[in-house]
Amino acid sequence: MAVFRGNHPAKVDPKGRLKLPAAFKLLVDAQYVVQFYITSTDGVSAQIWPLPEWEKQESLLAESSTMDAAVEKYLNLTSYYGQQVEMDKEGRILLPQLLREKAKLNADVAVLGKLHYIEVHNLAVFEESLQANALTAEDRQSLAAILKRHSGQ
Repeated sequence: MAVFRGNHPAKVDPKGRLKLPAAFKLLVDAQYVVQFYITSTDGVSAQIWPLPEWEKQESLLAESSTMDAAVEKYLNLTSYYGQQVEMDKEGRILLPQLLREKAKLNADVAVLGKLHYIEVHNLAVFEESLQANALTAEDRQSLAAILKRHSGQ
């Protein structure tokens, strides 16, 4: 699967549908994806996974024990908020009502590419969060170490 990148501001319509931004729609169309799994791990944002990518996540989790507390918590959250949906002919995806209400995804949203999935946030809440959670010097050092380790230097 291609990589989702960037921010594509959008609106959720009154029926709770999000029109997939053109850049992201091109990627899923190229892979013939019309089924998605929409979920959340925090109730603050929605994660839109192309179904084949979500199925990879499920396979990885299936290899670990459901007796693992972190796996159990993850499955509880992603199942509680989760719903499999199909993109309509207009390129719209219906966000689950429970998640729309909890995350306030009812108007202007930030639609962010997160490599293998798309994340949707209430725009105003997300912008406040960005300001409150700026990268620290420690964050920058951690990122530099990760990049250096993976670049082979």
